[in-house]
Amino acid sequence: MTAQMMPGAPVAEAVFADLVPRIDSLRAAGHVPGLATVLIGDDGPSARYVGMKMRKAEELGCNSPHVHLPADCTTGQAIEAVHALNEDPAVDAMLVQYPAPPQVDFDAVLMAVDPDKDVDGLHPTNVGRLALGLPGPVSCTPAGIEAILAHYDVPVAGRHVVVVGRGVTIGRPLSILLSQKRPTANAAVTLVHTGVPGWADFTREADILVAAAGVPGMIQPEHVRPGGVVVGAGVRYEGRTLLPDVDEACEAVAGWITPRVGGVGPTTIAMLFRNLVEAAERNAAH
Repeated sequence: MTAQMMPGAPVAEAVFADLVPRIDSLRAAGHVPGLATVLIGDDGPSARYVGMKMRKAEELGCNSPHVHLPADCTTGQAIEAVHALNEDPAVDAMLVQYPAPPQVDFDAVLMAVDPDKDVDGLHPTNVGRLALGLPGPVSCTPAGIEAILAHYDVPVAGRHVVVVGRGVTIGRPLSILLSQKRPTANAAVTLVHTGVPGWADFTREADILVAAAGVPGMIQPEHVRPGGVVVGAGVRYEGRTLLPDVDEACEAVAGWITPRVGGVGPTTIAMLFRNLVEAAERNAAH
């Protein structure tokens, strides 16, 4: 058996194909969507990530104001910058890049973001909205994973999804998202982590396995149900080398699998811009 690949690029292209005319309509009405980025310090990967978001925003015809704070910035200074963006009507959404220098309380900075401008969907208010099934920005990687499964017609409703990893950016919100009553969700979801003895007993029973632990090579072929669906969402970097949670040998066991490179990454970016456009549409309607 050789698994069918589920690349994220076609999924992202479909999302952007929907967003472009909506952006054009907003611009025609005099409202140019604005995505602000905040970078604290001089972390190279973070700077590249922010730069990529700014370039994509410009490509789509959106504004992309950027605030670069020095590495010796205080928590108070970072919060002051966020408050200024909260008050700026030209900013529909903002991204505060993680990580921050050690003297900066990143959680306090995140809490200062207006929840309606939280493009990452990580503010406690938005996590609460997700848990209650209320409208609001949804965490980008979980939303992208749901979109991948839907795009490739992977049945989710009534299936057993096992998520390995309980992090606030992927595991926890994904477990909520895929358990909600929607045609592209409505699953039985089990959330496990590396501290669960016998975690592989759960993964081997999964119709859909999502690896989001950030432990390179954690998922091996013997951890996968033959013919099952495998989504690799957890990665770690050593320098510029990407080390995924899912070993490539799993392709010989799985029925469907995301590629090592170009899986959930493109859809995460697409969902970030979907959150931006939805925020801009809300603001334009007021």
